[in-house]
Amino acid sequence: MSCCCNHTNSDLSLLEPVLSEYKGVKGSLITVLQKAQDIYGYLPTDVIYHIAEATGNTPAKVMGVATFYTQFRLTPVGKYLIMLCQGTACHVNGSERIEAAITEELGIKDGETTEDGLFTLKCVACLGCCSLSPVMMINEETYGSLTPEKAIRILGDLRQKAGEEA
Repeated sequence: MSCCCNHTNSDLSLLEPVLSEYKGVKGSLITVLQKAQDIYGYLPTDVIYHIAEATGNTPAKVMGVATFYTQFRLTPVGKYLIMLCQGTACHVNGSERIEAAITEELGIKDGETTEDGLFTLKCVACLGCCSLSPVMMINEETYGSLTPEKAIRILGDLRQKAGEEA
């Protein structure tokens, strides 16, 4: 398939086991997209087109599903994806102050990634951890009872860890 879109050069062979496993399975598009995102970290354009072709869907349908659900990302994210809860409990307990502190510390807003590719900030409706509010998840780790100072300290620890791994 070709179009005017900016295709990436993803290693599509990485997706073949997933496509084989779900070949002909009705209602598996979301699962295939989830697994593709796990592989690539996001859903590159060429992967969307490849999934469409392999599943017998149109690229528009696959893109429609990928853009409808907030769990899917169409652009790369930083090494650390910060999901900051903005649900009612978190809002009441100061999530806006946490967001302001993160924004000031990292120089990014919701949906943006730091220039060094280390952090991406994503504000989400709810993380389901209301008793820990305000709360954020960074990759698979949950951080609760946040204050602006605690959030900044966590980011500093992650930045230091990333520096040590480099």
